[in-house]
Amino acid sequence: MKTTSRAAAPRRLPPEERERSILDGAVALASESGLEALTVRAVAARVGVTPALVAHYRPVMESFVAEVFTAIVSAERDEVIAAYDHAVDLRTNLLRLIETLLDDSRDDVAMVWVQSWALGARNEALGARVRAEMDLWHSALEDLIARAIAEDPVLSVDAGSSAWMLLAMVDGMSAHSLVHWAPRDRADLARRTLSAVLDVPVEAPAIPHSLETTPLAATPLAENHD
Repeated sequence: MKTTSRAAAPRRLPPEERERSILDGAVALASESGLEALTVRAVAARVGVTPALVAHYRPVMESFVAEVFTAIVSAERDEVIAAYDHAVDLRTNLLRLIETLLDDSRDDVAMVWVQSWALGARNEALGARVRAEMDLWHSALEDLIARAIAEDPVLSVDAGSSAWMLLAMVDGMSAHSLVHWAPRDRADLARRTLSAVLDVPVEAPAIPHSLETTPLAATPLAENHD
């Protein structure tokens, strides 16, 4: 008698493992193709499950996109900040940090950031996560710079402003690099960026001449030529 064998059914994972596999698959997909690639069907195909199963674990796609974004960018932040070496000076540390973030091997994370700014304008859950992650980056850099200033009174920079400038420059140049509009020598670019941030002393802003108070008698509106 001829018998037929059934194909082995896929192993059923515990809910925690299945949920983790769906998140990991979405993170891998977004890292390769950007946040815009995240759809229920695309994630399901990546993980090898049905779209219904993805929707079961993550019923609100906007929130899932925000979750994936956070997983990607927070991992990078933790890695970069953990590499800060307190045994060396601030300039050396920040130069290493800038070079790391501008390295073309991180263009996948740069793409996620750039897309998050655009998508976050319509996806409030994502927008909230983007703001939170930017605040965390700023706070981490401000803390590192402030500690370095406390140890070296010669440094005359404002920690908060320096952190903002550093992030703005790195974000802008990372975005530019995605369309290949950036200097080829990224190491030199990193040094120039750092000089712009650290070599500007903290001073009271100069008052433009147009705003200086001038006695009315010294600036007559018209002269009498009689």
